Amino acid sequence: MKYVLYSRKSTESEERQVLSIDSQIKEMLLLAEKEGLDVVEIKRESHSAKETGQRPIFNEIIDEIRQGKYNGILTWAPDRISRNAGDLGKIVDLMDAKLLVEIRTYGQRFSNSPSEKFLLMILGSQAKLENDNRGVNVKRGLRTRCEMGLWAGTAPLGYLNQGLMDKKCQVIIDSLRAPVIKKMFEKVAHEHYSGRKIYNWLKFELNFHTRGNKPLTLSGVYRLLQNPFYYGVFERPRESGNWYQGKHQPIITKELFDQVQAQLKRDNIQRENKEFSFTKLFTCGYCQSGITAEEKWKPLKDGTSAHYIYYGCTRSRDRNCKNKYIREEELIDELLKIIDKVNINELGMRHKMENEIRRFNKLQKIVNGRSGKALVEEDDVNIRQYAKYLLKEGSVSDKRELLANLRSRLNYKDKKITLIEE
Repeated sequence: MKYVLYSRKSTESEERQVLSIDSQIKEMLLLAEKEGLDVVEIKRESHSAKETGQRPIFNEIIDEIRQGKYNGILTWAPDRISRNAGDLGKIVDLMDAKLLVEIRTYGQRFSNSPSEKFLLMILGSQAKLENDNRGVNVKRGLRTRCEMGLWAGTAPLGYLNQGLMDKKCQVIIDSLRAPVIKKMFEKVAHEHYSGRKIYNWLKFELNFHTRGNKPLTLSGVYRLLQNPFYYGVFERPRESGNWYQGKHQPIITKELFDQVQAQLKRDNIQRENKEFSFTKLFTCGYCQSGITAEEKWKPLKDGTSAHYIYYGCTRSRDRNCKNKYIREEELIDELLKIIDKVNINELGMRHKMENEIRRFNKLQKIVNGRSGKALVEEDDVNIRQYAKYLLKEGSVSDKRELLANLRSRLNYKDKKITLIEE
C-alpha cells in the first residue's frame, strides 16, 4: 500500500495551539517508520477546510488517488481531511470505489468497512458541527459586546484600541489624530470644505498620516465624514439597521455630524447638476489623466463674494501629479490663442458658423432696412472671430461643441494649452 502524508494547518484562531505542520509531519513519519508504511509523497496545506472545494492540495490528492498514484492517506486527525460534508463525501466515495483503501491517523485507522466509514463520517460531521457552533458563538459574543457599547475590531481613525485584556473591545481617544478629525468635520460644516479640499488640506498642509503611516485617501475622507461612530453610535452588522450606543468618548456632536451630512448632500447635488464648460475635453500633459473643475468663492470686504472656477488634473493616474491649476478666464485666453493657430477647417463647425453669420446678416438687414452688401463677410477671419465669441460669450453647450469638434487633442500643462495630432 502506498500512502500520501497530508498535513494541514488550520487558519482558525481556536486551533492555533494545535501542532504545527512540521510537528505533524514529524510525528506521522515516526508512526510510518514504526509500522512499516510506504509514504510516497508528503503534501502540506494551510487552507481552511470549512468550505467545499476550496483546498487546492486536497483537490490534487483526490485526483491523484483516482489516477492510482497512491491508495492510502496518512494524516494527524480526521478533521485535517475535512470539516465539511462535500469534501467528506468525496473521501467516502473513493473508499466505496475501492480507490482509497485506508486512512491512518495518529490514533485511529479507517478502512472500507461500514462501521469505520460511519465513524469517519461522524467525526467529520462533529468537526462541521464545531465550526457551525463556533460561528454562532462568535456572532453571539459580538452582539453582546455591541449591546454593551463596545467596539469589536480595529478602532476607527481618531481612536486607539485598548491593549489590556480586562478592557478588551474598549477604544480610547487618539490624542494625536482626534483633534484633526474634529477639525475636518468643522471645516465641512462651517467653512463648506468639499471632500477633495479636505483631502488636499490633510495632505499638503498638515502632512496627516493614518496609524499605518499612510496619507488618508479621498474615499477614506468621505467614509470618515459619514461615520456616525464619531458622535457616539455605530451599526453592526453594516446596513443591518441594528444601532448601538457606544461607551467610547465622542469626538464631535450629533448636531455637527448632521450639518456635515447636509453639506455633503448639497455638494453631491451640485456636482451632479453642475456642468462646467471645459471638463473632459483636455488631457493632462504630465500624467495623461483627465482635467476636472471646481468652484471657489472668496469673501469680499463689501460682504459679497467673488466666484472663480479652477481647472486642474484629476490625478487619476498619478496622485502626485504636479500640473498647476488654472482659472477659467486664463484657460479661455489660452484657447483663444489656439483658435488663431488652428486651420479653420479643423474647427469642424464651419458649416454651423457660416449659417450663424448668414442669420446675423439677415437680422441686420431687417433691423436697419438695408440691402445689398452683408455687414459681416462669410470669410475665414470672421468664422475665426465667431469661434472666439463662442468661447467668451457662448453657452456651456456652445463651448463644448466647438472644442469637441476639434480634430486634434487638447493638452494642458502648467497653464498652457497645446494641440496634439491624433
